[in-house]
Amino acid sequence: MKMKTLFVAFIIIATLVSYAYPSFGQKNVNDEPLVNPGPEMEALREISPASQDYNIYILENLPPKYVAYLTTCGDKMGSSGIGKCNEDVVKEILTNEPVSRECCLKVVRAGKECYIEFRKFVFRLYQLKRFASQVYFRTNEVWNRCSAEVEYPSSS
Repeated sequence: MKMKTLFVAFIIIATLVSYAYPSFGQKNVNDEPLVNPGPEMEALREISPASQDYNIYILENLPPKYVAYLTTCGDKMGSSGIGKCNEDVVKEILTNEPVSRECCLKVVRAGKECYIEFRKFVFRLYQLKRFASQVYFRTNEVWNRCSAEVEYPSSS
């Protein structure tokens, strides 16, 4: 009887601890890159006719004001959204390779809302949409790191 009571108490305590600290026993998957740098990252830049059609369809079905807003945001972060800084931010989100301080400065100057909206759009594109559900946390991590690095307050 005493052993059964101890076993039940152990199970109850273990259950309570696992609810209070769900990260115990789990490795932090946010530290692992979603894509390995090199050939795997380069493959994401490949655009097939079908993926290009998909991307055009997405863009054509956005409200014109939103497209103008995204264009402005992209310009603030580097040449119509296709500049090196924007590519580097996507690379950091996917591979954990930090962007330069100069790029961080562009990101922070664009503003958090602009940065977040532009990232949401980028991860709707055909080549990157498979990562859309996994990048929200990393997108915020990049913002927080950049805003801290250029000594601007982080607006959450």
